[in-house]
Amino acid sequence: MLAKRDLARDYLDLAELDDLTERYNIAPTQPILVVVAGERQEPGSNLPERKAMLVRWGFMPGWVKDPRDFPLLINARAETAIGKASFRAAMRHRRVLVPASGFFEWRRPEGKGAKAQAYWIRPKKGEILAFAGLVETWSSADGSEVDTGAILTTAANNDIARIHDRMPVVIRRQDFSRWLDCKTQEPREVADLMKPIDDGFFEAIPVSDKVGKVANMGPDILEPVEERADEAPAEKKKGAEAPPSPSDQLSLF
Repeated sequence: MLAKRDLARDYLDLAELDDLTERYNIAPTQPILVVVAGERQEPGSNLPERKAMLVRWGFMPGWVKDPRDFPLLINARAETAIGKASFRAAMRHRRVLVPASGFFEWRRPEGKGAKAQAYWIRPKKGEILAFAGLVETWSSADGSEVDTGAILTTAANNDIARIHDRMPVVIRRQDFSRWLDCKTQEPREVADLMKPIDDGFFEAIPVSDKVGKVANMGPDILEPVEERADEAPAEKKKGAEAPPSPSDQLSLF
């Protein structure tokens, strides 16, 4: 979900933030707002050094020849992004912030027939936040270009672990400049920023499963519902296959 324009502009120290509308349910391949480091200002200038741009949510490395043969990368694991071929260049040269008011996640019980519970996860204080992100411009054979992006994830903190084992990397406001500074800050020098946010930062609000349909884009999808009771894990039968592990791709926003 994208925050209100004026709040986002002030929080991210942007000069302008045009054409930003509130969106409550953003799906992969749709545009997301990111913030990049702009041109460095003259000493003593009070002008912001950051600018906003829209990118497709779904990262595409520049070396990919045919996007139809490449998986949709909406997230990047913080623990391995520095060394991954897909993200190595972006970690060094194209780190960004992804502003949001929160994100959606699902708790999927293992019990047979148990229904998943959706959550709207937001800062307890209600403020805007910024996720760590990466961008890359992909060029097709005909010369057209598409700006693409992904959100970095890390291990869930204690508050989120009961819902999902991963969570987005949150960059604190005082660390924005460090994270965005790709000229002097090597990836290893900002690795300390890619850790789980402190316990108590987020609150998880149970919401209806309407969020699972992209067509549902109104503010009503944020309305709280009664939380489903945890289902007991199904008894594992001898020789039965283990349930699939949770997907690395979070359902963000």
